[in-house]
Amino acid sequence: MGTLTIRIKDKTKIRLEKLAASTSRTKSYLVTHALEEFLELNEWQIRGIKKAIRQADAGQLVNHEKVVKRLESKLANKMD
Repeated sequence: MGTLTIRIKDKTKIRLEKLAASTSRTKSYLVTHALEEFLELNEWQIRGIKKAIRQADAGQLVNHEKVVKRLESKLANKMD
């Protein structure tokens, strides 16, 4: 496990301290957990973007009408 030093706004530090106290967790635990979630989300998003670019470059596109029909179908199902 490594150590990382960062600078944060005083207001953010106070919020972090309050959350740590109210959840009986350490500030380090909360920051590590938040950073891991942030990384997972952004890595997933970047993988999806790269996959979509590869598909587009290969000509694997969905036409506009098909996308609209899918969205309309999903919206109709949610309203039922």
